[in-house]
Amino acid sequence: MSLNSVKEFFSAERFNVDIIELEDSSATVDLAAAALGVQPQLIAKTLAFKAGEKNILIVTSGNAKIDNRKYKDHFKTKAKMLTGEEVMQITGHPVGGVCPFGLNTDMEIYLDESLKQFHEVYPAAGSPNCAVKLAVSDLERLTGGIWLDVCQSSS
Repeated sequence: MSLNSVKEFFSAERFNVDIIELEDSSATVDLAAAALGVQPQLIAKTLAFKAGEKNILIVTSGNAKIDNRKYKDHFKTKAKMLTGEEVMQITGHPVGGVCPFGLNTDMEIYLDESLKQFHEVYPAAGSPNCAVKLAVSDLERLTGGIWLDVCQSSS
């Protein structure tokens, strides 16, 4: 059902994209990278947080890690990830398949600067064994994503 909401999202946006359905799990960055035959940093991981009273999604490069200080400076609260149950209820997607498409509820979507170094990335597609290949510019346009810098520096 989550995969269907993603398909419906792309259809409603009139955006033609092939959803990659994998035989193997792509529920983690490393599994997704291996299944897709790409470097882990090209996986666009979607993280769900509680920021004050609202739920948000932050999409980052696969090898990026949230910097708690940057997060707190930006959102004026500590980083608190949603539980698996909350993620499923709020997004409609299971952990391992969370993506910024076909969501159950309207959420603010943020795109971390770590994605800007790539032309194309691979976000999940609502299921722990599905992904899509998207230009970062299309990811921004389709999600209405707001750019921010909340990940640790890679140096």
